Amino acid sequence: MSCVQNNTKRIEKEDVLLVCTLRNERIRLPYFMKYYRDLGVKHFLFVDNDSDDGSREYLMGADDVSIWHTTASYRDSLFGVHWMNWIARKYCHNHWTLTVDVDEFFVFPFCDTRPIPALTDWLDSSGIKSFSAMLIDMYPKGPIDAQPYQDGQDPMEIAQWFDSGNYMLSKNPEFHNLWIQGGPRARLFFSDDPYNAPSLNKIPLVKWHKDYVYMHSTHMLLPRRLNYVYEKSGGEMASGALLHTKFLNTFVQKTEEEMQRRQHYAGSREYLAYHNRIKDDPELWCNWSEKYINWRQLEILGLMSKGNWA
Repeated sequence: MSCVQNNTKRIEKEDVLLVCTLRNERIRLPYFMKYYRDLGVKHFLFVDNDSDDGSREYLMGADDVSIWHTTASYRDSLFGVHWMNWIARKYCHNHWTLTVDVDEFFVFPFCDTRPIPALTDWLDSSGIKSFSAMLIDMYPKGPIDAQPYQDGQDPMEIAQWFDSGNYMLSKNPEFHNLWIQGGPRARLFFSDDPYNAPSLNKIPLVKWHKDYVYMHSTHMLLPRRLNYVYEKSGGEMASGALLHTKFLNTFVQKTEEEMQRRQHYAGSREYLAYHNRIKDDPELWCNWSEKYINWRQLEILGLMSKGNWA
């Protein structure tokens, strides 16, 4: 990786940081940046995997952004994990750090009235070092390519629906993290093989230490104690959600590109499943789909919890 813009000297002691790997996400960046700035993120650390759509140029010049560029293989970097671990080790020590993709939007208890620093203050006072957020796939009603996504638009103006059930939960015996599968991707793309559906468990918010590492995306960490983001003796621990807005009209083009590049997990098996289904029927909505309202709705449905945070 080569650094093309380094503003890390501007990072202050209490700042919440965000780490993100991207490729060709220019159209999504304006809303993504606004969303997380409004939530209280103070500095963004991006790895640009050789975008050619103006993503890197759009980010250049912002005082709260540092950027690294690489032409290396996304697959060989463990799908960006090695890049993000290096950045977090070097720049995020002792900072609450959010690691997300450009199509993921973090919601948490009281996020409509409290910013992320209010959450991290409570986590610090409670002695909690890591905070989980279930990935919830959002999608439109009707074909996903019916309504064009506009530069800077809130993607949830289009992708307003999600699956309120149909989730499987298990525990990883080696790393002790929960493993969640289901939602529309299991329902439609992996209906014949649900146990190979994408995992939806994430631990995106961590009080980072230079000795920590992500093992596989943000699904699990070392040391293992950071994966205990669930209550082991009854009750519920506070948790959030990541609203995943992958399924817009831009996804069709993205799928075709990734089918050529083959840079994703298992030879882009997931993207092959997407491609084969969407070319015949580009609709994810069904009669059991639920329209998103707010974080309280997710709590009622059991997809996140405020725990004992009042």
